[in-house]
Amino acid sequence: MEFNDILAKLPYSKPFLFVDELLHVDENSISGTYTFDENLDFYKGHFKGNPVTPGVILTETMAQIGMVCLGIYLLDDKLTPETVIAFTSADMQFLKAVYPNEKVTVFAEKTFFRFGKIKCNVVMKNEAGDEVCKGVVAGMITKNL
Repeated sequence: MEFNDILAKLPYSKPFLFVDELLHVDENSISGTYTFDENLDFYKGHFKGNPVTPGVILTETMAQIGMVCLGIYLLDDKLTPETVIAFTSADMQFLKAVYPNEKVTVFAEKTFFRFGKIKCNVVMKNEAGDEVCKGVVAGMITKNL
């Protein structure tokens, strides 16, 4: 499966799409990038005069790249229009702030994929190569209700 095929199957669109490109994918890992455009709505109020990317958005970015894109790759021919990869849990550590116009890279390693469940260790790094957050994301594969 090609990177563009994975991106085309993502169930998101702007302004809630947090994947620009995929760099690598195999049975056990994935990496991809996203640049946080300064015009994204959440920067208007988080925080006044000193915009910072909310942790929930960083978590969502890691889940989209590190869990959903990897899940799409792993499901490949089993993926149907009714298939949903639902985010179920996250355990995150936030180490540095991410500011408007910063490009980040997400790296994920699969730790569990069976019985309709997927779990991955994820790390997000800034362009300087510093870890900005890391943790575990998990989800389940189900049919759209």
